[in-house]
Amino acid sequence: MALLESGQMYLETIYVLSRSSRAVRSIDVCEHMGFSKPSVSRAVGLLKDGGYITVDEEGYLHLTEIGVDIAEKIYERHTILTKFLTGIGVDPITASEDACKMEHDISDVTLQAIKKHISK
Repeated sequence: MALLESGQMYLETIYVLSRSSRAVRSIDVCEHMGFSKPSVSRAVGLLKDGGYITVDEEGYLHLTEIGVDIAEKIYERHTILTKFLTGIGVDPITASEDACKMEHDISDVTLQAIKKHISK
């Protein structure tokens, strides 16, 4: 199953939330993303069926190995793009919002060039 942009965003959100708390629930995802409970519930079901997350008996969400791989890649892209955009003068909020849009479509070649540029 190919993971769509929305699925990538959910994985990234679970990843980010899990970095600050060991226990991530669907409601935490709802609050962080500003989405409704039914929307998040549907996405969680699809991610679980796709093998990207597991849900334990208490309802906590856990990324699988492949889920972590994808989430880390998207998070790294977001971080690099945000740093690049703020470095060229974009305000941090706009930079983060724009990075979120760009992170799903930018090529690996372009991302590596940006990464190289900002490391100078």
